[in-house]
Amino acid sequence: MTDETTTTMGMCNIFGGFFPWWVLLIQGIVALILGIFFLTSPAMTVLVLITFLGAYWFISGIFTLFSAAGEQKDRGMKILLGILGIILGLAILAYPFYSAFIVPFIFIIMVGVWALVIGAIHIYQGITGGGWGVGIIGLLSVLFGLILLVHPYLATLALPFVLGVLGIVLGFAAIIGAFMVRSKQNAA
Repeated sequence: MTDETTTTMGMCNIFGGFFPWWVLLIQGIVALILGIFFLTSPAMTVLVLITFLGAYWFISGIFTLFSAAGEQKDRGMKILLGILGIILGLAILAYPFYSAFIVPFIFIIMVGVWALVIGAIHIYQGITGGGWGVGIIGLLSVLFGLILLVHPYLATLALPFVLGVLGIVLGFAAIIGAFMVRSKQNAA
Protein backbone atom coordinates (compact mmCIF):
# COMPACT_ATOMS: atom_id res chain seq x y z
CA MET A 1 0.00 0.00 0.00
CA THR A 2 1.46 3.38 -0.93
CA ASP A 3 1.75 6.36 1.36
CA GLU A 4 -0.85 8.22 -0.71
CA THR A 5 -3.38 5.41 -0.34
CA THR A 6 -2.71 5.16 3.39
CA THR A 7 -3.16 8.92 3.81
CA THR A 8 -6.34 8.91 1.74
CA MET A 9 -7.84 6.00 3.68
CA GLY A 10 -6.90 7.64 6.98
CA MET A 11 -8.52 10.89 5.89
CA CYS A 12 -11.65 9.05 4.76
CA ASN A 13 -11.87 7.30 8.13
CA ILE A 14 -11.55 10.63 9.94
CA PHE A 15 -14.27 12.33 7.87
CA GLY A 16 -16.44 9.31 7.12
CA GLY A 17 -16.71 8.11 10.69
CA PHE A 18 -18.60 11.13 11.96
CA PHE A 19 -21.13 12.07 9.32
CA PRO A 20 -22.22 11.32 5.74
CA TRP A 21 -20.11 12.58 2.86
CA TRP A 22 -22.73 15.07 1.73
CA VAL A 23 -22.59 16.92 5.08
CA LEU A 24 -18.86 17.46 4.56
CA LEU A 25 -19.61 18.60 1.00
CA ILE A 26 -22.15 21.17 2.24
CA GLN A 27 -19.71 22.40 4.89
CA GLY A 28 -17.04 22.77 2.22
CA ILE A 29 -19.34 24.70 -0.10
CA VAL A 30 -20.46 27.03 2.73
CA ALA A 31 -16.84 27.62 3.80
CA LEU A 32 -15.86 28.33 0.19
CA ILE A 33 -18.72 30.79 -0.28
CA LEU A 34 -17.96 32.55 3.02
CA GLY A 35 -14.28 32.73 2.06
CA ILE A 36 -15.16 34.36 -1.25
CA PHE A 37 -17.48 36.82 0.50
CA PHE A 38 -14.80 37.69 3.06
CA LEU A 39 -12.33 38.47 0.28
CA THR A 40 -14.69 40.33 -2.05
CA SER A 41 -16.79 42.23 0.50
CA PRO A 42 -15.12 41.98 3.90
CA ALA A 43 -16.95 44.80 5.71
CA MET A 44 -20.43 43.69 4.65
CA THR A 45 -19.68 40.04 5.41
CA VAL A 46 -18.44 40.87 8.92
CA LEU A 47 -21.48 43.09 9.47
CA VAL A 48 -23.90 40.34 8.42
CA LEU A 49 -22.15 37.66 10.51
CA ILE A 50 -21.97 39.89 13.58
CA THR A 51 -25.68 40.73 13.19
CA PHE A 52 -26.47 37.00 13.07
CA LEU A 53 -24.31 36.54 16.16
CA GLY A 54 -26.26 39.27 17.97
CA ALA A 55 -29.59 37.66 17.05
CA TYR A 56 -28.28 34.27 18.16
CA TRP A 57 -27.09 35.62 21.53
CA PHE A 58 -30.41 37.40 22.08
CA ILE A 59 -32.53 34.33 21.31
CA SER A 60 -30.17 32.04 23.19
CA GLY A 61 -30.39 34.33 26.22
CA ILE A 62 -34.18 34.15 26.18
CA PHE A 63 -34.16 30.35 25.97
CA THR A 64 -31.56 30.16 28.74
CA LEU A 65 -33.79 32.27 31.01
CA PHE A 66 -36.76 30.02 30.25
CA SER A 67 -34.69 26.95 31.06
CA ALA A 68 -33.70 28.55 34.39
CA ALA A 69 -37.38 28.97 35.25
CA GLY A 70 -38.12 25.32 34.59
CA GLU A 71 -35.11 23.63 36.12
CA GLN A 72 -33.43 24.07 39.52
CA LYS A 73 -29.96 22.87 38.48
CA ASP A 74 -27.49 25.75 37.97
CA ARG A 75 -30.31 28.29 38.07
CA GLY A 76 -28.08 31.21 39.06
CA MET A 77 -25.61 30.57 36.26
CA LYS A 78 -28.42 30.18 33.72
CA ILE A 79 -29.98 33.46 34.80
CA LEU A 80 -26.62 35.22 34.55
CA LEU A 81 -25.85 33.75 31.12
CA GLY A 82 -29.38 34.45 29.90
CA ILE A 83 -29.23 38.09 30.94
CA LEU A 84 -25.74 38.51 29.45
CA GLY A 85 -26.88 36.91 26.19
CA ILE A 86 -29.88 39.20 25.95
CA ILE A 87 -27.82 42.32 26.76
CA LEU A 88 -25.02 41.45 24.33
CA GLY A 89 -27.48 40.44 21.63
CA LEU A 90 -29.45 43.68 21.98
CA ALA A 91 -26.25 45.75 22.01
CA ILE A 92 -25.06 44.14 18.79
CA LEU A 93 -28.46 44.48 17.13
CA ALA A 94 -28.78 48.12 18.24
CA TYR A 95 -25.26 49.08 17.11
CA PRO A 96 -24.32 46.68 14.30
CA PHE A 97 -21.71 48.94 12.68
CA TYR A 98 -19.77 49.49 15.92
CA SER A 99 -20.16 45.83 16.81
CA ALA A 100 -18.73 44.77 13.46
CA PHE A 101 -15.41 46.22 14.62
CA ILE A 102 -15.62 45.80 18.42
CA VAL A 103 -16.47 42.08 18.45
CA PRO A 104 -13.59 41.06 16.12
CA PHE A 105 -11.29 43.41 18.07
CA ILE A 106 -12.15 41.65 21.34
CA PHE A 107 -11.67 38.30 19.57
CA ILE A 108 -8.18 39.38 18.45
CA ILE A 109 -7.27 40.40 22.01
CA MET A 110 -8.51 37.05 23.36
CA VAL A 111 -6.54 35.10 20.73
CA GLY A 112 -3.43 37.17 21.49
CA VAL A 113 -3.64 36.48 25.22
CA TRP A 114 -4.39 32.80 24.54
CA ALA A 115 -1.34 32.55 22.26
CA LEU A 116 0.88 34.08 24.97
CA VAL A 117 -0.36 31.67 27.62
CA ILE A 118 -0.11 28.58 25.40
CA GLY A 119 3.29 29.73 24.13
CA ALA A 120 4.61 30.19 27.66
CA ILE A 121 3.38 26.71 28.60
CA HIS A 122 5.09 25.19 25.55
CA ILE A 123 8.33 27.05 26.23
CA TYR A 124 8.27 25.74 29.81
CA GLN A 125 7.60 22.22 28.53
CA GLY A 126 10.46 22.57 26.05
CA ILE A 127 12.87 23.69 28.76
CA THR A 128 11.84 20.96 31.21
CA GLY A 129 12.42 18.08 28.81
CA GLY A 130 9.65 18.28 26.24
CA GLY A 131 12.12 18.81 23.42
CA TRP A 132 13.28 21.70 21.32
CA GLY A 133 10.35 21.31 18.91
CA VAL A 134 7.84 22.09 21.64
CA GLY A 135 9.97 25.06 22.72
CA ILE A 136 10.09 26.45 19.17
CA ILE A 137 6.32 26.10 18.82
CA GLY A 138 5.96 27.94 22.12
CA LEU A 139 8.28 30.71 20.96
CA LEU A 140 6.32 31.09 17.71
CA SER A 141 3.07 31.18 19.66
CA VAL A 142 4.42 33.91 21.96
CA LEU A 143 5.59 35.94 18.96
CA PHE A 144 2.17 35.53 17.31
CA GLY A 145 0.43 36.66 20.50
CA LEU A 146 2.71 39.67 20.85
CA ILE A 147 2.09 40.71 17.24
CA LEU A 148 -1.67 40.53 17.82
CA LEU A 149 -1.50 42.45 21.10
CA VAL A 150 0.92 45.12 19.84
CA HIS A 151 -1.12 45.74 16.67
CA PRO A 152 -4.72 44.75 17.52
CA TYR A 153 -6.30 47.28 15.17
CA LEU A 154 -4.31 46.07 12.17
CA ALA A 155 -5.00 42.46 13.12
CA THR A 156 -8.72 43.24 13.35
CA LEU A 157 -8.68 44.83 9.91
CA ALA A 158 -6.75 41.85 8.49
CA LEU A 159 -9.05 39.25 10.12
CA PRO A 160 -11.67 39.13 7.32
CA PHE A 161 -8.95 38.55 4.73
CA VAL A 162 -7.35 35.80 6.81
CA LEU A 163 -10.76 34.20 7.30
CA GLY A 164 -11.40 34.52 3.56
CA VAL A 165 -8.23 32.68 2.61
CA LEU A 166 -8.86 30.03 5.28
CA GLY A 167 -12.44 29.62 4.09
CA ILE A 168 -11.37 29.05 0.52
CA VAL A 169 -8.54 26.65 1.38
CA LEU A 170 -10.54 24.68 3.95
CA GLY A 171 -13.63 24.75 1.74
CA PHE A 172 -11.75 23.15 -1.14
CA ALA A 173 -10.18 20.64 1.26
CA ALA A 174 -13.61 19.69 2.65
CA ILE A 175 -15.10 19.34 -0.83
CA ILE A 176 -12.24 17.09 -1.95
CA GLY A 177 -12.48 15.14 1.32
CA ALA A 178 -16.23 14.68 0.79
CA PHE A 179 -15.68 13.08 -2.61
CA MET A 180 -12.93 10.90 -1.18
CA VAL A 181 -15.29 9.69 1.56
CA ARG A 182 -18.02 9.11 -1.01
CA SER A 183 -15.76 7.02 -3.26
CA LYS A 184 -14.60 5.00 -0.24
CA GLN A 185 -18.19 4.40 0.86
CA ASN A 186 -19.19 3.37 -2.68
CA ALA A 187 -16.24 0.97 -2.88
CA ALA A 188 -17.17 -0.66 0.42
